[in-house]
Amino acid sequence: MDSSVILPIIIIAAVLIALAILFTFVPVALWISALAAGVKISIFTLIGMRLRRVVPNRVINPLIKAHKAGLNVKTNQLESHYLAGGNVDRVVNALIAAHRANIDLPFERGAAIDLAGRDVLEAVQMSVNPKVIETPFIAGIAMDGIEVKALARITVRANIDRLVGGAGEETIIARVGEGVVSTIGSSDHHKQVLENPDSISQTVLSKGLDSGTAFEILSIDIADVDIGKNIGAILQTDQAEADKNIAQAKAEERRAMAVAQEQEMVARVQEMRAKVVEAEADVPLALAEALRSGKMGVMDYMNYQNIDADTDMRDSIGKLSKENKDDDQQ
Repeated sequence: MDSSVILPIIIIAAVLIALAILFTFVPVALWISALAAGVKISIFTLIGMRLRRVVPNRVINPLIKAHKAGLNVKTNQLESHYLAGGNVDRVVNALIAAHRANIDLPFERGAAIDLAGRDVLEAVQMSVNPKVIETPFIAGIAMDGIEVKALARITVRANIDRLVGGAGEETIIARVGEGVVSTIGSSDHHKQVLENPDSISQTVLSKGLDSGTAFEILSIDIADVDIGKNIGAILQTDQAEADKNIAQAKAEERRAMAVAQEQEMVARVQEMRAKVVEAEADVPLALAEALRSGKMGVMDYMNYQNIDADTDMRDSIGKLSKENKDDDQQ
């Protein structure tokens, strides 16, 4: 092939490759869209974004929306927020919503709220349309010992000024729960709570529970009130049961002591009987010694034997009479 033909082909291919690289690296279409929307931005600015590893459409498209909404937002602000890891599109949408709702929300505050991890667009929407937070059933005990359960609905509105560093919904629910429990606990009778449940909401609302939170409490409404257990009666029953167990333990202790004392007395009786038997065993020896020494004569010994026999006979007669009486009674 002639070189005069090959050279133009090479030139055309090089131009096409150069244009492909140019349109890949330089977002010309995005630059044209920005110019068409009235946003003045240099092509070199877009090239600089590429060099700074910033995706141009993540910055230019929100910039176009902000410009069309009449917001004065700079490219450097959006680019710096993107580099900080923020969601540029969400912040711009929040600024537009705040602008339409006549809410003062500078870009710096919106960016700070976004970087703090909160949904700034949802916060703006909540400022316009308050949110209702429903608590679980909160149980409190009145002074008469009756448990009262209350379900509260809290209407809150986002406080833009306190979104950064302010407490969340969990703190609101915890504080309202504490206020409900203390209000029920200060009631003399559970019927007072049932008759006038709005006294709970009025008392709780007057305590300023939204202090230090990211919300402003508009109202606290008691949606449902229910009666729980009779805690006072349960406590009294448990106390009575405990007292009974203590009394039984003490009685068992006294019974055990009595049994031990009885066994001790039985042992003493056996000991005394052993001593008696031991003493009786010494009687014949004493008699023999008395006979040998002459302190006791034969007639004295015979009289002793007669008395001993007479005593045994009387004991036998007494035992027989007792057995006959028992048989007659049966």
